Amino acid sequence: MRNRIWLAAGGSMLAASISLLGAATAASASTASTSTASTSTSGTSTVVGYTYIDGNTAAANTIDGFARHADGSVTPLPGSPFPAGGAGLGTGLASQGAIQATPDGRYLLAVDAGSSQISVLRITAGGVPVPVGQPVSSGGIKPVSVAVSPSGLVYVANSGAGGSGYSGFRLHSDGSLTPIPGSTVTVPDSSGLGDVFFNAFGDHLIGTRTGTSEIDSFVVLPGGHLLAAKGSPFTGQGLGQLGAEFSPARPAELFVSNAHNGAGLGTVSAYRDSLFGQLTPIGSSPFADGQTAPCWVEISHDGRYLFTVNTGSGNISSYSVNPDGSLTLIGSTPISGGGADIDARLSPDGRYLLVDGSGNHILSVFAVNGGTLTEVPSSPTPLPAGGAPAGIVNI
Repeated sequence: MRNRIWLAAGGSMLAASISLLGAATAASASTASTSTASTSTSGTSTVVGYTYIDGNTAAANTIDGFARHADGSVTPLPGSPFPAGGAGLGTGLASQGAIQATPDGRYLLAVDAGSSQISVLRITAGGVPVPVGQPVSSGGIKPVSVAVSPSGLVYVANSGAGGSGYSGFRLHSDGSLTPIPGSTVTVPDSSGLGDVFFNAFGDHLIGTRTGTSEIDSFVVLPGGHLLAAKGSPFTGQGLGQLGAEFSPARPAELFVSNAHNGAGLGTVSAYRDSLFGQLTPIGSSPFADGQTAPCWVEISHDGRYLFTVNTGSGNISSYSVNPDGSLTLIGSTPISGGGADIDARLSPDGRYLLVDGSGNHILSVFAVNGGTLTEVPSSPTPLPAGGAPAGIVNI
């Protein structure tokens, strides 16, 4: 559940997968989204919410918007894709969380990696996102991931040469975004930041360093600044830490993908996060899935199941999360037409898992029954041509 409450030889496989993202270009107000049911364009299923993807479109970035129906189908919103305000990169970001929604569903925050900015968009009637003012500087170069806490604290991971690190902001009730002076934490450009996110309470922040296979762990101070945990960054249990998430049900449990281990050698690590941010492995972590490049991680709302998208294998692995936080592999589910699939998010009710199939410009939808995934008959749905879609969020 990721509103976030709101390289050795193995690396070549993920790099090859991600390279497809740039090449495959041909193929109310607020919560009227979820509180008001309307008839779908096909007349067969009601609209229960909306899905958004950062188009990451070069020059003028866009947001892809879809109505989500009760039967799991999705249909493009009239007028989609919508202008974001900044510029996308037009090539894959290799990150998780490029677009986020506030916990109340009023605003979207999207990275504009090409112009090193963050766009804020207000969700209006019918789910249409409208920019709030002008995009703001991301506090670094090439923003790839954004996190939003329940209190309106925002952190951005920048992964560009000469400006890599984490920068803090405050999101105000009117949608304006202002930087927190002195909040930027710089990291070496070789870090290759891939993700940034809060725990359930917004008092801990994690960032992944995909390039150097490390994990940053911070305690969030009252003023919004970050205090690095003793021992941070922590060495990962494998190569290429990328997607990660805290358990929604047990916020001290952290799960991180190890994406660069090589063909058929993917794993997911489980950690316990202490009061002061120290990370210790759980059980026999890491836990293998037998697939290639498990990059993106999503956890069921009750914390009982974990799903990871295997970018190099074109499928999704499911694990059960045991009471002690260890993982047991259930199996892997193929993605129809999949290839270089990236970020994945559950619907607010947890009934469907939606996957950004950026490599082939598709949006895939799976019905969720515990740890079992079944792709719905209408899936996949084409994404707009152009760009290299990044991130996904549901309201």
